[in-house]
Amino acid sequence: MDISLVMNDVEKAKVAAQVDALNKSLAEGRQVKQELGKDDFLKLLVAQLTHQDPTQPLEDKEFIAQMAQFSTLEQMTNMSQEFSKLALRLQSSQAFSLLGKTVVIKNGDEEISGVVEEVRGREFPQLLVNGRYFDMNQIESVRME
Repeated sequence: MDISLVMNDVEKAKVAAQVDALNKSLAEGRQVKQELGKDDFLKLLVAQLTHQDPTQPLEDKEFIAQMAQFSTLEQMTNMSQEFSKLALRLQSSQAFSLLGKTVVIKNGDEEISGVVEEVRGREFPQLLVNGRYFDMNQIESVRME
């Protein structure tokens, strides 16, 4: 019994058509992004392992290198998420440190000067100055009095 490990032209065409159909179905309703995420990398790795040529298996070194790249990508993603959380906490902490200080706020063309009486919100803190709430990014200057 002979088993052929090489695809003929008809089989190659069938596989190419299946791949095109799958890619089109995956692309529907999906936004195009310019970079690969960890899910994309994992899908590529699984597809590579699933469709590898049995006569030429993936080298151990190549597989280990790809797994190391995946691990690095995952750790970088986790660090990015943690940095985002840290930035929000720092912004909140900065807002609370302004309590009782005099600030100058740019609101369109007008400049408003007053003491910060209250801070509201966690992720996007707002400051109460002269009976109105303003975003942190509207602050032009801060003074101690």
